Formats: sequence, structure tokens, C-alpha cells
Amino acid sequence: MLFRKSFAVLFSVGVVFGGLAPVVAADSAPVSVKVNMARILRIDAPAATVIIGNPGVADVTIQDPQTLVLTGKSYGQTNLIILDSSGNPIADTMIEVTQDLGDVVTMYVGDKRQSYSCEPICQSIIMMGDDGGFTGETVGSSQVVAGVANGN
Repeated sequence: MLFRKSFAVLFSVGVVFGGLAPVVAADSAPVSVKVNMARILRIDAPAATVIIGNPGVADVTIQDPQTLVLTGKSYGQTNLIILDSSGNPIADTMIEVTQDLGDVVTMYVGDKRQSYSCEPICQSIIMMGDDGGFTGETVGSSQVVAGVANGN
């Protein structure tokens, strides 16, 4: 009976994105999120604990007992386990973190890679695999802009 209840709850977990609420189940397609983006996951049963298999790929926080925030940190796949207050599983599903490459231009200078987002003009962005010096300059530039915006 406990298995049947957990199984029924597992199939009732819904993911809200763009007004759609597809069902998340262990054998369904992975929940998808883009790198450096977040999405809201709404569940039918209150969550007490959330576990991400590889926190380097994604992160999840409990906004309220039935609302989770999933953030893509690095491209790849991992799993998400949701437990209730008694430690019983509510859901166990795959998470797929993807990189939106629609407007990305990759430039190679010798063996060093640099990435740019070119919509509407090209600006440097940070992507895994880019040259460390280029990434450092990009981060430094964004920190300067953030400091000016914050009045520092």
C-alpha cells in the first residue's frame, strides 16, 4: 500500500513552466533547465528534503513546501530526489541542464576558445571550456558593471 501511495504521488508531481504542467515521473523525459537559468517546480505533496545527485550540475531550493526552484549550474544530467517529512520519497526524476546555443558564437584563437552572445550585438559570455584568461576578463568586466550599478 505504501508503494502504491508513493507511486501515485510520484505520478502527480507537476512541473510548471510557461503555463504548462507536464507530469514528472521516474520513466518520463528529464526535467530540462538551461545553464544559469532557474525554473519553478510545483509539487502536489509537501517536500521536506530535496537532494540533487550532482550539485555541480544543478541546484534546487525549497521556496515553500510545494514550490521548488531549480537552477542550472553546468550542462549535464543529474537526478532530483524529493522526500516528505517522514523521509518517504515523493519523486525521483532526471534533471537535464542544457546550454542555449542559439545566439552563441564561438571563436578560436589558436587553441583558446572564446564565446560571445550575438543578439543583437556580440558580447562576451562565460561558457565551460572557454580560455581561463578570457573567462577571468569577462567576470572582471561584469563585476565592474555590477559595482557601478550598486554604487560601489
